Amino acid sequence: MALPALQPVEPTARDAAIAVLKQRFGERCSTAQAVRDQHGKDESWHQPAPPDAVVFARSTDEVSEIVKVCAAHKVPVVPFGTGTSLEGHVAALRGGVCIDLSQMNRVVRVSAEDLDCTVEAGVTRKALNEHLRDTGLFFPIDPGADASLGGMAATRASGTNAVRYGTMRENVLSLTVVLPDGRVIKTARRSRKSAAGYDLTRLFVGSEGTLGVITEVTLRLYGIPATISSAMCFFPSVKAAVDTVIQTIQSGIPVARMELCDELQMKAFNLYAKLGVPEKPTLWLEFHGTEAGVAEQASMVQAIASEHGADGFQWTSSPEERKRMWQARHDAAYAGKKLQPGKQLWATDVCVPIARLADCIVETQADVKASFLLAPIVGHVGDGNFHLTIILDPNDPKELAEAHRLNDRLVARALSMDGTCTGEHGVGYGKIDFLTAEHGGDALSVMRAIKKSIDPDGIMNPGKILRM
Repeated sequence: MALPALQPVEPTARDAAIAVLKQRFGERCSTAQAVRDQHGKDESWHQPAPPDAVVFARSTDEVSEIVKVCAAHKVPVVPFGTGTSLEGHVAALRGGVCIDLSQMNRVVRVSAEDLDCTVEAGVTRKALNEHLRDTGLFFPIDPGADASLGGMAATRASGTNAVRYGTMRENVLSLTVVLPDGRVIKTARRSRKSAAGYDLTRLFVGSEGTLGVITEVTLRLYGIPATISSAMCFFPSVKAAVDTVIQTIQSGIPVARMELCDELQMKAFNLYAKLGVPEKPTLWLEFHGTEAGVAEQASMVQAIASEHGADGFQWTSSPEERKRMWQARHDAAYAGKKLQPGKQLWATDVCVPIARLADCIVETQADVKASFLLAPIVGHVGDGNFHLTIILDPNDPKELAEAHRLNDRLVARALSMDGTCTGEHGVGYGKIDFLTAEHGGDALSVMRAIKKSIDPDGIMNPGKILRM
């Protein structure tokens, strides 16, 4: 997507702020072009925009110092975790200062008795689970990429386990946030529920850096299941696979993961990872619990799937085999590039009520088959969320226009089914134009009022979520 036309920061103010930051942080304040370029782009195809400087913070107090300097000079601030977002979230659309939180990577505390922990924003999900390895606990939210937990909170991330464990919205208990004027707040205590005041935690989860910089996150943890079993099964059609998902969910079977890949994505896996599996619509399944409970759940789902024509079940309880199976699913983007080497991927997502999922996916697949572009479908279908990965040359106007058409139709289709324009990627600047259709003008005016009251000078990640 072309960059929005936003007013650049005033050069004198920018230079003055950077001079103060360089004096305070020395080599940790970089204006090197390579560093700036790295911090102005994410993993999407959206056009990047580098900041004017990058400061590597090591504590909440340092983040507060940086924000206070930027606020005094009205210079934009863009938080940066690992850069794995997909809708242009970290593009510095007005320039300014990027705060890199990757060096804030301490696990502050783990309370095994309370099943929670507090981490600095730069801790990644894999690093946290490695830290928890000997405690019998784990953090289940798994968006695929090894994203920072601060970034996952900021984008309200989810992933393959969300059907059982929920998204970041359900698993963040409290946040430490640096506000646009440099003040530091804690949004909640550690208690599992509270009726005290506005729910500030939910306000900042999903705010994409537009209201403040998240520096610490308190998270729910879960006991590692006694038994985990995974499976792949193959279907004669996408509709048959999705109908299996719907019946499973409506039957109340507590599946941990239910992932769908269409036949085109399966072809990509065979090209990329030499899986040697049938190129048919496929479900990945996983069950967590006791040995007896997992066996019962798996048997029930296999019976449902068989009613819808599934065959070729591949079951495993081996940790190594499960890891190999799920790594293939997580490599969907890399595999997709094998279908047309040299082209880029436009990864988009929507989410609809589970009863409309089959309609939405089947109509989307028909749209893609009528197009001259390739676009595999993958999805966390257990909660109604799926992704369309459009393969294109963004420098070809015809291909870019067709990709826009497919994406626009996908979002319009989801909204017509009372769904959302994004189930987990977030808005960034890539999906900013869809919010009016989804929420309506009055709701957006409330969001703008919140933004203006917290960030009156508009310095926090400008150009994301809302047009101001």
